[in-house]
Amino acid sequence: MKALLYQGPRDIRYESFDDPKLAADTDAIVKMDKCGICGSDLHIYHGEGFSPDLGFCVGHEAVGEVVEVGRGVRRLKAGDKVMLSAAVGCGSCASCLAGNINQCETGGAACYGLSHRLEGCQAEGIRVPMADFNAHIIPEGITADQALMLTDNLPTAWFGCVNANIRPGAKVGVVGLGPIGLMAVESAFVLGASEVFAIDLVPERRAIAAKLGATPVDGANALEAVAEATGGRGLESVVEAVGADATIKMALMLAGKRGHVSAIGVNQTRDFAFPMGLAFAKGLTFHIGTCSVQSHWPDLVPLIRNGRLRPERFITHELPLSEGAEAYRLFDARQQGVLKTVMVP
Repeated sequence: MKALLYQGPRDIRYESFDDPKLAADTDAIVKMDKCGICGSDLHIYHGEGFSPDLGFCVGHEAVGEVVEVGRGVRRLKAGDKVMLSAAVGCGSCASCLAGNINQCETGGAACYGLSHRLEGCQAEGIRVPMADFNAHIIPEGITADQALMLTDNLPTAWFGCVNANIRPGAKVGVVGLGPIGLMAVESAFVLGASEVFAIDLVPERRAIAAKLGATPVDGANALEAVAEATGGRGLESVVEAVGADATIKMALMLAGKRGHVSAIGVNQTRDFAFPMGLAFAKGLTFHIGTCSVQSHWPDLVPLIRNGRLRPERFITHELPLSEGAEAYRLFDARQQGVLKTVMVP
């Protein structure tokens, strides 16, 4: 088969790769119909990877068709159209069953496309471990594009808003207006925010947020703008969707007393200087972590069906997998109004 392989910083290649094979009776093989590039994939692309491996298949977002199942798979069969959770767990321990996949008690927690441990989804074929738990038949009334957004981006945005403790009537900030940040803006309104300050350095992305009903704010003067708009009180809830040291500190400064800050951008700084004095003085609650994707599907699927959330509108580019290197370059450069970039076989 063909796949996108990481061969070094800014070196993603469309190359031949071994076909996926069942490694356990609980596995399934899925033929990819659509896959996406996530903002966190850029860490790998920039050479800030999670592994020293080279030549592994990248990507953790995909929908497709089941072509083979192991003898232990009970809920899926060949021909089923499925969405894959970026978050992989064993599906049988107490933590996984409670929706806390990153606390999997059997060591089964993983993510596609970070190393050779679990090859990625930007490929013609994908091996899905514990398929009954980590893949889900695309629900009726959900399009393939919507299902693709349910594999990671939308659940992560929702998770960030839930962790930010957004309450009806709250004034909320979202820092970073990539696809996940924009979905967080939309999610914040669904959760009852009265005003959402949408903060980014890119004017085009602020304009999109404004069309969603948000108050656009230039990241260069966000602290002053929000202070003026709130009479110096700050925000009840802030969602940080970038992962940079500077934007995390900004989120903490934007929050008002007893505010909640939720960081969902990937940050790999080992010596981040957390402003303890500021957080202590304000009495802030700070949440950070990865999303257990499957646990949010029961909430999100009805919201999409009812039109309350429309994650597919943030897809701006679709390219063939064979142009994966260009797709990464375009997504990284933020050119041509790029937001969510999708690839097809």
